[in-house]
Amino acid sequence: MAWPTWDQAAIAAVISGVVAITLRRSRPGRARIVEQGAVEFALLAALYAVWRVARQLPLAHDDGAIERARQIVDLQNALHFPTELSLQQFVLRNDWLGWPTTLYYATLHVPALVVFLVWLFLRHREHYAHWRNGLAILTGACLVIRFVRVAPPRFLVDLGYEDLSEIYGPSIYGPVGTGVSDQFAAMPSIHVGWAAVVSFGIVAVSTSRWRWVFMLHVVITSIVVSASGNHWWLDGIVAIALLWAGLAIDTAVRGALSGRLAVGPNGERVPAPTPGPVDVPVDVPVAGPVPVAFASQSSTSSGGDGSTIS
Repeated sequence: MAWPTWDQAAIAAVISGVVAITLRRSRPGRARIVEQGAVEFALLAALYAVWRVARQLPLAHDDGAIERARQIVDLQNALHFPTELSLQQFVLRNDWLGWPTTLYYATLHVPALVVFLVWLFLRHREHYAHWRNGLAILTGACLVIRFVRVAPPRFLVDLGYEDLSEIYGPSIYGPVGTGVSDQFAAMPSIHVGWAAVVSFGIVAVSTSRWRWVFMLHVVITSIVVSASGNHWWLDGIVAIALLWAGLAIDTAVRGALSGRLAVGPNGERVPAPTPGPVDVPVDVPVAGPVPVAFASQSSTSSGGDGSTIS
């Protein structure tokens, strides 16, 4: 499965940044929307490039990955979790489920996230920054945690696990150290984390009665990552917890900045207006209470000399 490389994503981020800077002087109409879209694409492309290049850093070692996977098995058994093996065996017994399971795992998490972000940017701009920031914090946390190596279930063949991608295809991995993703970065599951962004984001933002249908995306993703032998249940649970933490952090930061920043018409943060001095006419007395009788008079009355005061 060929996804864009980190350098391709980096080039796309630079081009989008240049487009945004070029359009910054042209504010009216659609140029402003295109500028904002270019900025957001540059940020997301840069995030994707960091995600891809992180697996090539020499900081990650595979030592202990299998042992940590067995520790997760012991913990899940102690918590009475259903085993991923029983789910995988169910798919193997129902052969027609094999290819859809591996196809869903290999192909849907990135396009679904992109479509969600585009929809959110175009239709619900005021909520876009909150969910984009939650996504960025989640992904960044996953990149840090991945340096604690954890093997996925398919490496524990002694327990009966198999790699469904090798049986049914398509596969995004291949031999260890190749492929799109890091094979010993099972904890946490970026698949489940990104699916949670899509599902929870739609439910939180949309007002349609059909919005709850999109919760199926995170549910199905959680099932297929386990049935395919690529993740433990805890991998997905930790990813969802990280998303919750990321959204909570963004909410807290926004609350702290709310006194200094205001929300613009397109959901962007702008400096809050500073109240200036109030001009008081010199001929209006400011000391003492205003007589009630004066307040009840009409706007025009006769002066003592018969002239009209307006």
